[in-house]
Amino acid sequence: MTGIGLDPPGTTQLLLGNEAIARGALEAGIGFAASYPGTPASEIMDTLASIANNMGIHAEWSVNEKVALEAAAGAPFAGIRAIASMKQNGPNVSSDFLINLAMTGIGKGLILVVADDPGAISSSNEQDSQNICKWMDIPLLEPSNTQEAKDMTKWAFDLSEELDTICIVRSVNRIGHTRGNVKLGELPKKEQRAYFPNIWNKYNPTLSKFAAGPFPQLHNVLHQKLAKSQQKFESSPFNWYMVPDKVELLVIISGATASCCTEAVKELKFDNKVGIFKLATTWPIPENLIEEQLSRSQKVLFVEEVDPFIERSVMELAAKLIVIKATDAAIKLGSPIFANVILIGALIGSGVLPLDKKSLEPILRENFPKEFEANIAAFNKGVELAGH
Repeated sequence: MTGIGLDPPGTTQLLLGNEAIARGALEAGIGFAASYPGTPASEIMDTLASIANNMGIHAEWSVNEKVALEAAAGAPFAGIRAIASMKQNGPNVSSDFLINLAMTGIGKGLILVVADDPGAISSSNEQDSQNICKWMDIPLLEPSNTQEAKDMTKWAFDLSEELDTICIVRSVNRIGHTRGNVKLGELPKKEQRAYFPNIWNKYNPTLSKFAAGPFPQLHNVLHQKLAKSQQKFESSPFNWYMVPDKVELLVIISGATASCCTEAVKELKFDNKVGIFKLATTWPIPENLIEEQLSRSQKVLFVEEVDPFIERSVMELAAKLIVIKATDAAIKLGSPIFANVILIGALIGSGVLPLDKKSLEPILRENFPKEFEANIAAFNKGVELAGH
């Protein structure tokens, strides 16, 4: 576990992705860590346990994943940041507690690291933990290299604390078991003390703020937290795009696929034809940012592991919007002034406006007799674009 406990900021160490996650948790100021052993997540706890006494944190192997998450959740309830880690099967065991934890709030920062195993290298299945975040309305982050594994884990604690909800960091075997240079940040020096704001007093009973209920109101609050996380994801520096601005093909990548795809594009010298958009904040997806990226190309390729999670999410988004490049189409028809008529055609063609071509023709003929044919052509172009 070389260098995991080094303090001087700016020091560069060669770390496993799992070691980098552990380092990110240390830089975030955790005081508690719990896990159930299972590859490809095991080294996270191995790393933390090796320096726990020196760093003044509690680190424990739990009897199963549910107990690990429950133990970890107790720390932020008492004002101490905590991390729980497990492989992809773990959320199945802990789901009963996890879904209620998302509803109640947490106090201080709490991160669940789930390490998926694409290819089932050390598992009996390839379960994709991304889907759990969507089901349970939990923010999801996915690092694409060892440096991001550290930095994103640290940031996830701040996000968790700001939203007052658990956040999930999804790793995969090719991130957790890959070594890379990691620039270390500063380790916090402040001593932590547990504090329970809701000590039960049978003579003066009060409802803890972490009590699970009333559920309809808490569910609404959870959706508000998710919407807030989506706003923050719109400007996250972990999402990035590689030029050029307009391309023949847009490739949307995440996680371990990022390095493979960027390297392939460079080796094939497709830099001027293919644009790469790396998405790290994979749930909820930053809709405005993705709409902006989709406008770069008419063709999109998704490269992800294991399920087509991002692809489906983007398709759901695309079903809610129609991107019409009206000015470009109008210029091809002879003048940008036709853009308005193209948009009218698109609105009618998509069913947004409850009109039809027959009702529009007499209006165009009466008001623009000389440009009637050109306007009809622009209208038809709008209908055509809406259909695409």
